[in-house]
Amino acid sequence: MRVRKVAHADLAHAMREDWVDPGRRPHVSAGIAYVPVRDGYRSDLEIDEPARYRGRGFFMLGDVAVMHGTPPSKDELEKIITLRNPRGIVLIHAVDSPTRIPDCEILYGECGEVRHKENGYTFVLDPCRVMFSQGNLSEKQRMADLIRAGKGQERVADMFAGIGYFTIPMAGAGASVHAIEINPVAFNYLEQNIVINDLSNRISPSLGDCRTMLTGTYDRIVMGHFDAIAMLPYALPHARAGTIIHLHSIGSTEEDIRSQLAGAGFSADIRVHKVKKYSPHAWHVVQDILIT
Repeated sequence: MRVRKVAHADLAHAMREDWVDPGRRPHVSAGIAYVPVRDGYRSDLEIDEPARYRGRGFFMLGDVAVMHGTPPSKDELEKIITLRNPRGIVLIHAVDSPTRIPDCEILYGECGEVRHKENGYTFVLDPCRVMFSQGNLSEKQRMADLIRAGKGQERVADMFAGIGYFTIPMAGAGASVHAIEINPVAFNYLEQNIVINDLSNRISPSLGDCRTMLTGTYDRIVMGHFDAIAMLPYALPHARAGTIIHLHSIGSTEEDIRSQLAGAGFSADIRVHKVKKYSPHAWHVVQDILIT
């Protein structure tokens, strides 16, 4: 397999390049990603294609493997252990709303706190105590890219900050972020992650209900919760012409958004951005709302 070597921290950016072969997965080892190359493009070296894992899907948070849905078979567990040698394997049955506390079962080993690296940032968390969505990787990077593409420093509200999934990369890209989180456990990790990533001068964390903690007006408001449409009336008083709101939902809620905007005296340009498949017939989407 022809590959190019890319630093693991730069993998998300690299995967958007034209030279990447989308039919093969990158192989990561010791902080280096070996990214498959399309025919006709330059490669750095040729490696044996890694054996494919064909069992239940999982992802790594630090040294802990995380799974969702139905329990894996004994054979699938053994394959994951052989492939990744995790400290533990965790099954997330569901996530409570609005605090997003996981219903967690440890299938192998132990869990506890992990240090997870993503897009060049470090996140400390316990997968059995707080939610972490690996599937939002490209959306987190998109938020950072939008901040970098903007003119000047933006004032941003992250209404459902969690442990800093969106807050950290947006602040790292130059924004001044007001990060609000209602769950005290997640908020504690948020404060730790702000310090670990040396972003205390760009992030103002607030513990409490985002409906009562927004202040002033913002250039950008991130609403990264599937119930965000119900919170839109609390965000609109803190928007102005030119504010961009990123509202997450399962399936488009554009009609409801336009109705609420009209009631507040706003109009908007709305673009729907797909994040990932949520179920066979539904998508996790983000509505990018440019207030006009």
